[in-house]
Amino acid sequence: MMHPSTRERSDAVDFRKLRDMAGDPRFISGIYNYCDRWCERCEFTSRCLNYAMGEEEDRENPESRDIENKAFWDRLHSIFQGTIEMIHEDAEERGIDLEMSPEEMEAFEEEERRRDTRARNHPAAKAAHQYGKMVDKWFKDNKGLFEEEERKLNSAFLMQLPGDDPEETAAAIQDALEVIGWYEHQIWVKLMRALHQEDRPELLDDDGKPFSRDSDGSAKVALLGIDRSIEAWGVLRRLLPAGTDSVLDIMVHLDRIRRRVERAFPEARAFVRPGFDGPIPPAGPEEE
Repeated sequence: MMHPSTRERSDAVDFRKLRDMAGDPRFISGIYNYCDRWCERCEFTSRCLNYAMGEEEDRENPESRDIENKAFWDRLHSIFQGTIEMIHEDAEERGIDLEMSPEEMEAFEEEERRRDTRARNHPAAKAAHQYGKMVDKWFKDNKGLFEEEERKLNSAFLMQLPGDDPEETAAAIQDALEVIGWYEHQIWVKLMRALHQEDRPELLDDDGKPFSRDSDGSAKVALLGIDRSIEAWGVLRRLLPAGTDSVLDIMVHLDRIRRRVERAFPEARAFVRPGFDGPIPPAGPEEE
């Protein structure tokens, strides 16, 4: 099978521009691999290649960030296509054959299905999936709780009682809700990736030392999401005492997931995520 040459390459992605951006020292290599995708709350957006690519696409076509819009899927396809072309060009330059025989492809797909089934059946993954259902049920059952709290806060605001800050309380509740909503399903997604990669063979550097495992990095992101979610539920438990019992059940469930993940990935907490955990590489002369 022939792959597009530089001259035949699709116009959907500016291949050379993508490669130039990837080599820009202001971008931290791989920072987007182990983040929680919450760009609005990230202090490293100016150092993230994924964010820069998204911002540029937004300027040219704002519809490309709307998952319901065809432009979103067209952009995603073009990025995949451009990445595949980069990989094939690099492999060709190094004399590496990336083609698989039908038998090899079938064996590869079977192995991926096996990994997916094993990951889905892991107790931590099942518990994380159940957590999402618990969250949805809690919000459905406690809709009236928020309406009552809103009335209380509005009343307190009008009364202007000394030592009472209803705006601060409302902001704390809103922040906790946003955190819970952001990580509700992401915990399961990141954990599935970690479990899917769990028994991949170790890759060694030039000195024969193993690289950090991708599974540990993904597990760490899941653990951080669990930590932040437990903290957010604690805020709701303190500020919405009427829902205390059900909130406590959810917090206990999350803590059990956390302990299961830590047992399955004992090195995850020590994983150094580029930019977030280790020393921040210099941005180059343009940023200095």
